[in-house]
Amino acid sequence: MVYILGGWQSDFSKNWARQQMDFADAFAEVVGEGLAAVDLEPKDIDTGHVGNFVGDLFAGQGLLGGFFGLVHPDFDGMPTSRHEAACASGSVAILAATAEIEAGRYDTACVVGLEMMRNVSGQQAAQNLGAAAWAGHEFQDATYLWPKAFSDLGEEYDRRWGLKYEHLMRIAEINFANGRKNPNAQTRQWAFNDKSFTNDDEANPVVEGMIRKNDCGQVTDGSAVVFLASEKAAKDYADKRGLPLESLPQIKGWGHRSAPISYDRKVRASAGGPYVFPQVKRAIDEARARAGIDDLSQVHAVETHDCFTTTEYMAIEHLGLTAPGEAWKAVEDGSIEIGGRLPINPSGGLIGGGHPVGATGVRMTLDAYKQVTGKAGDYQVEGAKTVQTLNIGGSTTTTVSLVVGL
Repeated sequence: MVYILGGWQSDFSKNWARQQMDFADAFAEVVGEGLAAVDLEPKDIDTGHVGNFVGDLFAGQGLLGGFFGLVHPDFDGMPTSRHEAACASGSVAILAATAEIEAGRYDTACVVGLEMMRNVSGQQAAQNLGAAAWAGHEFQDATYLWPKAFSDLGEEYDRRWGLKYEHLMRIAEINFANGRKNPNAQTRQWAFNDKSFTNDDEANPVVEGMIRKNDCGQVTDGSAVVFLASEKAAKDYADKRGLPLESLPQIKGWGHRSAPISYDRKVRASAGGPYVFPQVKRAIDEARARAGIDDLSQVHAVETHDCFTTTEYMAIEHLGLTAPGEAWKAVEDGSIEIGGRLPINPSGGLIGGGHPVGATGVRMTLDAYKQVTGKAGDYQVEGAKTVQTLNIGGSTTTTVSLVVGL
């Protein structure tokens, strides 16, 4: 088993460029604050992993594992690596770190996720993020590629089962409301009016197709870190602090699947099947199977990938909360709200909380840790002992799901 010792998240409302912060500053902050949060020293860490999607395009910076060596002299010589899987980069970095620990190579790992995205124009940001699509082959007519792709997903749902925009807006409203309870959420101080969650063109303007402003996850500067440990290292950590080993959460299960990079290829392949994205379903189910979970009631909350409201709508049924095509039922009956049958994104998710792409999978895992240890503050799900994450890269080209629990 791989244990989570804790971690730290930056304030996702910050604009790093306006604060004269660069990658080195952000990296030093997240690692330093993370070490302090878990009461560890640099010499205690055996290996370092970084999740990042497009630092090369937004900041002209690659080879991000090299920033560990700038944080502290004790990191000089530590093995490091960077991992890229679009929006699932952070989760893939966690998978790599857990694999090293499980293989017995190392006992402790520091996994950093970070992305700097607000230092360029919105149009340039959209172009940079388009690198996760099939470049030169799909969505060539779109001004904003990913809103167009996930508008197409909504239209696919409408063709197969019917889709009401009011259900998408209720998802957004819930996530923004949850974000207001999260002291690190990007939108926690945003104001809305009675038309914000409607199809009013002024209060909620169209971005692409059926996707409007409040359907969208945020463009965010942000970082998150988690520290992972083998059972031996976790026991040593717990003993030195007078903690029972059982109080430290574990990554109990994982699922990792990939699909062709083409959105159209995925959707055509699933025609006639029960799920639009069968590889997403496989990753979810395999994570639960590895965790020994055979009933949805054993999962107490989910941190899912709501890059757009249509993504969460899709996730609701792929998670098994409803039958295919019936996600609207879970939206209407309150199942996805804090206090509901399966709270989804109590943190606010990507819509309410923010979406620094390479950091999102790490942030989800950290929020799962907070939930199961009762450290989530105002967005705590009462009694949560098992939390599942669902992190998606591109148009579900890469899907990673983790089960975190005590």
